[in-house]
Amino acid sequence: ALGAFTFTMTALPGTPQIQNAIPMPFFGTTAFAAPILGLVGAAIMLGGGLFWINRRARAAMGKGEGYGHHEEATVASASATETPLPSAMASFSPIIVVVLINLILSKFVFPAMDTAYLEDFDTTLSRVNGIWSIIVALAISIVFAILLFRKSLASVMQTVNEGAFGSLLPLLNTASEVGYGNVIKSLGAFALVKAAILGIPGTPLISLAASTSILAGITGSASGGMSIALGALGETYMQKAMEVGINPEAFHRIATMACGGLDTLPHNGAVITLLGICGLTHRESYLDIGMCTVVIPLIASAVAIVLATMGIV
Repeated sequence: ALGAFTFTMTALPGTPQIQNAIPMPFFGTTAFAAPILGLVGAAIMLGGGLFWINRRARAAMGKGEGYGHHEEATVASASATETPLPSAMASFSPIIVVVLINLILSKFVFPAMDTAYLEDFDTTLSRVNGIWSIIVALAISIVFAILLFRKSLASVMQTVNEGAFGSLLPLLNTASEVGYGNVIKSLGAFALVKAAILGIPGTPLISLAASTSILAGITGSASGGMSIALGALGETYMQKAMEVGINPEAFHRIATMACGGLDTLPHNGAVITLLGICGLTHRESYLDIGMCTVVIPLIASAVAIVLATMGIV
């Protein structure tokens, strides 16, 4: 849970996660928005999570606890693997390729291109730069991974098909959530909700974080909560950023980090899936999951808001 649902999902600059891509068209940013805030938040999430896990592990070992009893589980031995596993460096290389190409395209290649034609499509480079960079970087990395691991794949076509099918659910989920947010925005009653959210005292970064995190908790989805919040209020927050002089990159990173707070409440689908895979229950494991994926990320978001208010991005 610490590795999948926290700093890698929301805080690290350059991550191609959907949570880091959703704010781009709203704030005209890229995946590397507010790198200082992201790195500080990632350090708090990783450091705090590791501290909690190690503390709990020591306490469990002190009580004589072991791995657990899972007689029904079958674990294949490493010798049963038909093909040798790739090296660690080879395994990390497609991820490195994604980050590097994303950085080069978003910071140097696309900004240097003549994109005046985008006005004909009622958009600007700032709204599509980040999305274009991630899509191209991922596409190149996929081809690179296929060529690199072709000898380890039983069937390249089957592997690509499985990846494509696996992408449909998050794609349709995000699309439906954005549509849902736009419907909510058009309702008359939403004016009251909007006024209440924007009326939260203090910097607008606080109301952005609160609305994103609360909606993520209600929907049980980080991307869902942020899609609805920004779909309904993204333009308003961009105007706020211009009015109060806050860097839009700060809004991007705060929204991304905040959506990873209340999203992993007990009803979250990923939490339920994780417990099912591990053969555990909420009673046995949710305290530690909640500390690592809810409490500590919320603390990291609060620290990021303080730093952003001071002008640090």
